[in-house]
Amino acid sequence: MPDTPRELPEGCVEVESTTHLREIVGEPSLRSRTKERPRLAEMDRRWLAASPFCLVATADVDGKCEVSPKGDPPGFTKVLDDTTIVIPERPGNKRVDGLRNIVANPHVGLIYFIPGRGDTLRVNGTARILTDGPFFDDLTVKGHRPKLAVLVQIETVFHHCAKAFMRSSLWKPDTWDPDVLPSRARIVKAVEDVPDTVEQLESHYGTKYQAGLYG
Repeated sequence: MPDTPRELPEGCVEVESTTHLREIVGEPSLRSRTKERPRLAEMDRRWLAASPFCLVATADVDGKCEVSPKGDPPGFTKVLDDTTIVIPERPGNKRVDGLRNIVANPHVGLIYFIPGRGDTLRVNGTARILTDGPFFDDLTVKGHRPKLAVLVQIETVFHHCAKAFMRSSLWKPDTWDPDVLPSRARIVKAVEDVPDTVEQLESHYGTKYQAGLYG
């Protein structure tokens, strides 16, 4: 069963109905209301061919959510037809949080990025996990054929506006400061219960990490 919501911090006012939400936000424009489509257009196919990165949102049967990043050379998502795409699963930390969710609840949401662009492509549908298929060879990168792939049957697809990227200046290099926080290794040592030294962790997340991207 879903968890019981915790009490709100003092002074907070909650939106408790869609009617209340509409009173605050207003109604969407005609363009926003009608942009969803049930299948890929040629421009969507071109977007997928140019995109090297997407986020995949899943939820378990209780509604607990997970968002997983997926990335490979541009065009890593294979289009089978106008309503079916396939995403290769690459080696990771073996938690398989998103994959476990798909087994329990097939509904997924994806957002595809193109570096430097603020607009995105959103795809919603249902997913299945495959261990093989006639297109698996096409998903091979650097000699590594994936052991798993996620097949998504599209329900809706639409392009999303750039306002979040414009507000955040995400793609503007002069706003970037990757050293605002310690290295990945030092963050792991600070927040996770691991026996490794910082030096060992730095080695793990350095050249060894790069070498293990596909196998």
